Amino acid sequence: MELKRILAVDDEPFNLEIIEEILEDLDFELKTASSGPECLDMVESYNPQVILLDVSMPQMNGYEVCKALKSNPATSHIVVMFVSARGSVEERMEGYSVGAEDYIVKPFGHTELKSKLVNLDKMLAEKASLAQQIEEATNTAFSAMATSSEMGQIVNYIEQIGEINNIDELAHALIRCLEQFGLASNVEFRVNDTSKHFSMSGLCSPIVVELFDILKGKGRLHEFTNRILVNYPLISLLVLNMPADDIDKRGRIRDHICFIVSVTEQQLRAIMTRSKLLEQQRNLNDAISMVHNKFHGMIGLLDKNRQENEGVFKQLQEEFENRIPTMGLDEDQEIFIFTKLDSSIQRSIAREGAIQEVKSAFKEIESDLALLAQHVNN
Repeated sequence: MELKRILAVDDEPFNLEIIEEILEDLDFELKTASSGPECLDMVESYNPQVILLDVSMPQMNGYEVCKALKSNPATSHIVVMFVSARGSVEERMEGYSVGAEDYIVKPFGHTELKSKLVNLDKMLAEKASLAQQIEEATNTAFSAMATSSEMGQIVNYIEQIGEINNIDELAHALIRCLEQFGLASNVEFRVNDTSKHFSMSGLCSPIVVELFDILKGKGRLHEFTNRILVNYPLISLLVLNMPADDIDKRGRIRDHICFIVSVTEQQLRAIMTRSKLLEQQRNLNDAISMVHNKFHGMIGLLDKNRQENEGVFKQLQEEFENRIPTMGLDEDQEIFIFTKLDSSIQRSIAREGAIQEVKSAFKEIESDLALLAQHVNN
């Protein structure tokens, strides 16, 4: 679904003029309203896809307008982005608790607003393409709930994730598990200093990502209206539709959620550990291969050097045997020269023994490395 229709609501005409100026070069149809009641009168006939909604207005403030929009089935699908001069954590949480998808703080720049609208455009497109899948998944979830107990679903989930070795697959399994309880959720995985986000609709809204970032280090549980956010060191989970009318069921589901996230965190750690071990194994295998090649290269050089030495000494010995008798030396001198030559040859033979010892040592090291690699691979 491509973003086309935007409604801007603000009681200050100057603010509406700024928004019109920012969006004039974009392919959006923009209409404006100066109050909450005017906005509610316009939405059903205009059917905007996104409403840029000021918070501080007379008659009805932005929170009241958003609550009215989200409670009406005919307008609940409209994406609401609050536009406010106030941007504290409490005010952002209040915005999210009434159903808004994003929040921008005045004064904002041209680039910031355009960027947020582009992101919302992507979110609308993703939701549209996945709508059929969500409907099918929801039907499957309710069917499973009718035939399986809550604890049975949790046991099945634990058995299932024990076979998972992929981080994205684990996140989707968590979301599907919660769908079986009729729960809509958003998830953040924090892996190697990188945050990854998952939701039933494919993409988390910007305000959800912001809530994860703000609250991830501020306690295990946060509950507001019918939503609950659960924090663990590597995982944060936001459930959007906790049971509101049944207190006992709400408490039971809350306990289930904490346990499920705890189990998922342990599996996530196991996946990360296995990944590191595989990386270490690959590095060790590469190192062993490099050592093997270096050793055989050195042994080749030693063999070549030995062969060259043998050739030199053989040629030298032949030359001496041929020329000494013609040099007019006496017997003692000839014996002295032949003795020196023989001594040099014997020293060369001794070096040959040293080369064999080096080869033997290399083979021992290679054998030890092969045993080490086999132990790591097992």
